[in-house]
Amino acid sequence: YQRRVHGDNRPRFLTSANSSFVICFVEMAAPADPRAPPPASAPSTASLPASEAGQKEIYTYEAPWLIYGMNWSVRPDNKFRLAIGSFLEEYNNKVEVVQLHEESGKFQKVGAFDHPYPTTKIMWSPDTRGPDLLATTGDYLRLWEVTPHGIVMKSLLNNNKNTEFCAPLTSFDWNEADPHSIGTSSIDTTCTIWDVETSQPKTQLIAHDKEVYDIAFAANGVNSRNIFASVGADGSVRMFDLRNLEHSTIIYESPDLTPLLRLGWNKQDPNYLATLLMDTPKVVILDTRVPSLPVAELQCHKQCVNSMAWAPHSSCHICTAGDDSQALIWDLHDMPKTVEVPILAYAADAEINQLQWSAAQYDWIAITFSSKLQILRV
Repeated sequence: YQRRVHGDNRPRFLTSANSSFVICFVEMAAPADPRAPPPASAPSTASLPASEAGQKEIYTYEAPWLIYGMNWSVRPDNKFRLAIGSFLEEYNNKVEVVQLHEESGKFQKVGAFDHPYPTTKIMWSPDTRGPDLLATTGDYLRLWEVTPHGIVMKSLLNNNKNTEFCAPLTSFDWNEADPHSIGTSSIDTTCTIWDVETSQPKTQLIAHDKEVYDIAFAANGVNSRNIFASVGADGSVRMFDLRNLEHSTIIYESPDLTPLLRLGWNKQDPNYLATLLMDTPKVVILDTRVPSLPVAELQCHKQCVNSMAWAPHSSCHICTAGDDSQALIWDLHDMPKTVEVPILAYAADAEINQLQWSAAQYDWIAITFSSKLQILRV
């Protein structure tokens, strides 16, 4: 990514929503007065192929297998550390921990472990002062600890101990406001809230009429430790309060009840959620104060969207990525006005499977496509 702001060529992240600027990857005209309001028409975007991008702003790691699961470490003493998971159609899969060596500009593998089945999600613990933990889901929820001697499994969380069979877990979320809690979603229509310390379930509920595909805790709200939402094959977004699980609120149902695959809660404003519809190039933005109707629909992708990530430091920026090999950053500060085009675009070499925005380093985004992990400075 590169931006030109009135002659300033330094690659940086976005300015405030009220600043006047033109995003560019090629020579473009800028407004004469930096203090002038943005033009009425939507800003144009241009994309830069990965092969032509500046080396100092993009770093690539190639794994020996197709990558699916991926996430950033949030610990400040481990900059540019990520975990990636393989997608192999067999029981034996892998998870690698890689870290960028800043002086050489190359990624180094600093740890690895075997994982049964592909990881449906990987997350590092939001607690940066306790043990160095990460969690994975697949057939079960597993907690792993990074030690000086390697990565070891700390616990396997299983709520079906009377049978050898299990319902696969589709996703999970680690509660940032309460790092002792993890919520998982499953194809058996349930969501389970786990106590990390005891490895026991706090509660399990039937959340949807069909498979549950994703779960997310609210972020930065007064009651964020108690509020979570989920999406599933029944095409609904449902919101729950751990203090009263007898009731849930359906805040959105997709047209024709198209399955909803992913859910993301705005990191700075708990009123906003984003969700993905299965096999569509559309991302829906929801306002929990106005149920049922999307506050915005992002429709610039040419093929289906696979992943999205809200900016960790901004309430009005979100990044989306999909099968059209594009990662797009959107500015939503004009909502509820129509958001027509993104403000930044990046073209990868293949379909993008996964996207994560670093919570510790706000100007870096990670994507995975094929067997490659790339981190991009934005």
